[in-house]
Order: sequence, then C-alpha cells, then structure tokens
Amino acid sequence: MSKIVTVFGATGALGLKITKELIAQGGHVRAVVRATSNRVRLAELGVTDFVTADMMNPASLKAALVRSPTADAVIACAAGYTAHSKGDSSKTDTEGYRNLIDATKAASVPRFVLISILECDKAQTVPHFYHKYLSEEHLRAVGQPFIALRPGAFLDQTPDIVLPKVTGGVYPAFVPSVSMGMIYTPDLARYAAMAALSLPDSALNTTVDVGWNRPASGDDLAAAFSKVLDRKIVMKPLFPGLAVSVILPVVGLFKESIRDLFAMVKWIRLGVYTSKDMEPQRQLFGELPTVEEAVRRYCVDRKLV
Repeated sequence: MSKIVTVFGATGALGLKITKELIAQGGHVRAVVRATSNRVRLAELGVTDFVTADMMNPASLKAALVRSPTADAVIACAAGYTAHSKGDSSKTDTEGYRNLIDATKAASVPRFVLISILECDKAQTVPHFYHKYLSEEHLRAVGQPFIALRPGAFLDQTPDIVLPKVTGGVYPAFVPSVSMGMIYTPDLARYAAMAALSLPDSALNTTVDVGWNRPASGDDLAAAFSKVLDRKIVMKPLFPGLAVSVILPVVGLFKESIRDLFAMVKWIRLGVYTSKDMEPQRQLFGELPTVEEAVRRYCVDRKLV
C-alpha cells in the first residue's frame, strides 16, 4: 500500500509541485484545504483525498490528522507570510505551525517534513525567516520526529518575475552583487517527497540545507542565462536603489509584510544567506545541481530553449 502523506499548503505553488512529486514517487496525497480553497489543480494532478482544516483551528487539525487510515508523514509548506489564501497572516507561521506540530504529535504521525529557510536560526531580524526556526525548535521541544529542509531563494519565484524579464534580455537580481543560496523549486519538491517517503529514520530530527553546489549572485545568474540561451542577458536590480532605501521603509511603517521584506533585504545584503555545509544534502539526495544546470532546466521547462 502506498504511503499516505498529508500535505498542508497543497494549493500553493510549492505545494502543487510537492504533490506532483509525491504522486510520481508512488505516494498517496491527502491534501488539506480550507472550505473555500480551489481544488481544481490538485484534482487535475489526480488527488481525490481531501480533508478540510485550518491551521488556526486546533480542533480541525486534530480531526484531519486522526482520519483513518492515518498518515505516514506530514509535509508542511504553508506560508502565512505570502498571504496566498484568504485568512493567511503571520499568525499562521507562528500559532498555526505550533497548532499543527502539536496535532501531529498527538496523532502519533511518525514523520513531519518542514519546509524551513536557509540560516533561519540566525535571522532574528527577519520575522518570516525566524518563525521557521521557532517551528524547528517546537518540533524538538515536543519530540515530534522531523526533517527540516532549509532552501535558499527560489530561482522561480511566485509569481515568476524572472521569465518576462529574461525574455527581454534582463535578469532581475533581488539583491545585486550579493551571493546567496538558491534552489529551483522542482528540486525542493523532489527532496520533500523523498523526505516523506523514502529517507531512512536515521535522517530524522535534522535540518538539511538544500540548494545548488555554490551560492550565486545576480551576475552569476545573468552569465548562466546568457550561456544557456546563447545571447546576452544583463543583470539589473529588481528594486531601484531609492525603493530599497526610502520607499520600502516608509511603506513598512504601515504594512507588516513590507516591513518584513525590507528587513529581509537588509539581512541578505550582509552576505550571510549561504549554507555552511551542503554535505548532508549530497548524502541524502545525491549530487548537488550546479547554477548552469538549474538555469538550463528552468529554461527548458519554460520552453525558452
């Protein structure tokens, strides 16, 4: 019988990729949705097992996780910070995750796969980064077996701002001239599915940095796109200097998500958003993708080559 994996955040861009990969690896997906969630894309992937719950409602989580047959693993990729769905907020990333971890432990689910963030334990000034570390700590505190995957920045963001810019000859650098850990989300989805379905118990209760074989700057990515597409791609800042130094701080006075974004940019500029040890990824998931390899697959997937 296929292993059952309960996915929280299944309707999001990353959640859909994880669901697709779980099915490809032979897993049975139990998708957790809100009553108002659009299930069409999940159904198109072949998902038929849906359960309604909300991370801010502990009773609904309990009901979802004791559903028979019980799940072999939980994957949590919901992100309140992104406000993907109505009702999402920073409380989802704090109270919601604590509720979910507690419910998973109470239901005796043997494995919790957390999509965390690279170097989140050192990012106290960036709320939505540090909230992931707090979730890791809560998993440890309650004794819930877990694997926390810590990706860096996504090459393919949501929405994908890279595709239209690269088509026009520009790579939009989030923080120009600063190298940082990065990942292509299909790789993260594959690692998450493996963590839920096939990694040995010896991998439990660990955090694993996941990404490419080296950090990449905007110039590195522009060069990789130039080589893959065989035409000149130039690097330009995603945000003008004035926007970062003046507009974001002012808007952030009134909007929490912008305040968090500004804190993230300041922190990444320090050059600390890089992995200190990629060997665990190599041991668990195989050889690390290179920058050019990841860019090539991105271009193939989007029919640019």
